[in-house]
Amino acid sequence: MSMKKTFAAGFIGVALATTAMTPALSEVLRVMSGQASSALNVPMNRAVVVESDVPFAELSIANPGIADISTLSDRSIYVLGKAPGRTTLTLLSPDGKLISNVDVHVTPDIAEFKERLQQILPGEAIEVRTANDGIVLSGTVSSLAKLDRALDLANRYAPDRVSNLMVVGGTQQVMLKVRFAEMQRSVSKNLSASLGINGTGSDVGGTIGTGILADATRFDQIFTDGTTTSPNEANGRFSLGFSAGALEFAVLLEALESKGMVRTLAEPNLTALSGQEAKFLAGGEYPIPVPDNDGIAIEYKPFGVELNFTPVVVDGDIINLTINASVSSIDTTTSIEANGFSVNAFKRRETSTTVEMRDGESFAIAGLLQDDFRDLNGQVPWLGDVPILGALFRSAEYQRAQSELVIIVTPHLVTPVQGEALALPTDRVRIPTERELFLFGDVAKNPKGAAGEVARQDFSSSYGYVME
Repeated sequence: MSMKKTFAAGFIGVALATTAMTPALSEVLRVMSGQASSALNVPMNRAVVVESDVPFAELSIANPGIADISTLSDRSIYVLGKAPGRTTLTLLSPDGKLISNVDVHVTPDIAEFKERLQQILPGEAIEVRTANDGIVLSGTVSSLAKLDRALDLANRYAPDRVSNLMVVGGTQQVMLKVRFAEMQRSVSKNLSASLGINGTGSDVGGTIGTGILADATRFDQIFTDGTTTSPNEANGRFSLGFSAGALEFAVLLEALESKGMVRTLAEPNLTALSGQEAKFLAGGEYPIPVPDNDGIAIEYKPFGVELNFTPVVVDGDIINLTINASVSSIDTTTSIEANGFSVNAFKRRETSTTVEMRDGESFAIAGLLQDDFRDLNGQVPWLGDVPILGALFRSAEYQRAQSELVIIVTPHLVTPVQGEALALPTDRVRIPTERELFLFGDVAKNPKGAAGEVARQDFSSSYGYVME
């Protein structure tokens, strides 16, 4: 390397070292004599230099607890921020005249906070300002989770002194689709036998019977008209009566088999703003008499499909749901008598839970599988244990009930649309004219347009819900 290049490299190194050791210039406020000076903003725990164009002899600070001052020369002042607040710095000339009053605003140091905020939440348009001794956050964030992170970070720098003026952008309305599906199956079988013997001769008298034939009136009906009454008239009955000498014999067999199935399907849909509760009820109210001081008062208990939920859009398309859903109906098989009123019981299936899922995902939040079985066998002691003939002295009852319930929820992020884009159920039919009703027997006519096309669809293929 030539001497010229070596000297140049050494000169550049010395220059860089000198620049590195030179401290950064502090913020400087110049005070002009006879003119109103601007406010002096001093970050807390940082210093600002104030320079005057004329020499001063005295200076004072109104509140030393907010800012501390010291003189560097007869024209320079060193101001150190100590606590958030506002105070006044006064400068006097050697002849005692006022040079200027400087408003000093000491605010929290938010430079580091802004850096940390950009590191943790890059790309978020959050504006940071100071107000008195606190921090004000404004702007638009993309999700509620990021808003909470920004507030938590701000509380680290200004505990309990953070003002939130931020808003959450994006879609913040949630439509919840809930499906209640319940299947109930029941099977009941009954088989009973009765045997009766009656003596008509002078040497034998009275009636001996089992089951319902123990009643002599029913026993005599078999021999008079061939029938008899039964506690359950729906039972299949077979009766047989014959005589052997002075004895009359009657045999009655009763058998019943019943099957039933109930399907319950409800799909309530409800839309709510993020963080707000929404309620839905499709049903009615049942009057219940309640005693009070004036006699009998009436209270109403709601029943039907009820849905209460509170959605919270956490981040992007992640939705937190607090749900309370129920399906209730009047149970006519159970009732009580009170003060001359008959009050029925209620059947109710209810669930309350909190889940978190994405837009369009489904979750089975509740399910019930219930299987009730009942087997009853009654017989005459000893006689019912006799092989073959013992069946005439026995009765058997078999009952089984199965119930299956599932509740599925599906949230969707939704936005409003124009009213013309929505089709109503009433759009699919049109009231017929008198001519169409009386001449052609039409009770409804399909309209034209998109809604009419929907109403005229051919549902020949599988559609809806298929439950096996």
